[in-house]
Amino acid sequence: MNSTPRAFDAKALRKTVLDMAYAGSTVHIGCAFSIIELLAVLYRSHLRYPGNDPLAQGRDYLVLSKGHGVMAQYACMRELGWLKDEAFSGYFADGSDLKGLSDSRIPGLEVTSGSLGHGFSVGVGLAKGASLRGADQKVYALVGDGEINEGPVWEGALFAAHHCLNNFMVIVDENGYQAMGRTADVLGLGSVQSKFESFGFEALTVDGHDEMAINDAINRLWESPSASPKALVARTVKGKGVPFMENNNIWHYTRLDAETYARALSAVAGSE
Repeated sequence: MNSTPRAFDAKALRKTVLDMAYAGSTVHIGCAFSIIELLAVLYRSHLRYPGNDPLAQGRDYLVLSKGHGVMAQYACMRELGWLKDEAFSGYFADGSDLKGLSDSRIPGLEVTSGSLGHGFSVGVGLAKGASLRGADQKVYALVGDGEINEGPVWEGALFAAHHCLNNFMVIVDENGYQAMGRTADVLGLGSVQSKFESFGFEALTVDGHDEMAINDAINRLWESPSASPKALVARTVKGKGVPFMENNNIWHYTRLDAETYARALSAVAGSE
């Protein structure tokens, strides 16, 4: 495995997502773009992979519960040298190993997800297992704000708090949208931070595109002496980085054509 430190530049990661989506004529661009900075900070500064091995026994765990955002994670895995370039140019072609949802058969993807609400509890289980073993491993579960409409999330939250799983952190991508509309219109959530606090979590809210603020908030939560599990609520923009995609929910399911692909690349490069 390549052990060279990587920058995880947000523009480069977004370009990789666009290249994949265009090559494979696939969807879920907007929901990948909202988590780019979150993943960049996690991979750059927090996730531990001894020997740069995605299957290392003592690794930290990143559970992408919102599995439809997986192109953003693939882009980070490319930076780490875990995926080869041809996997991206051939994305979604016949014989491609990379799917449009997180698939645990790919080293580096801890869960098969896409059935929303389930990955959170898998992460809680991983955290409980690490605690029982006395292992110094941290577990991050990245969920969408629409996803936390699902009851299993809150069952898992009660379990995590009851068992004082202070090695577990949920990160909520609060981009304000889900597949069929605005989250507030589908099922209003109120204050997500307050909800997790009421379930026994120590929680903070942060700008989900400010990498320094994200990093500082993660450090603050881990440095706390509290035995509570952690919640980081990240306020994000669906489609961030491409103006015609930002807060435009058609880009949950719309595919790129040659014209929109060129415009999006120009925007990501900073010339639009």
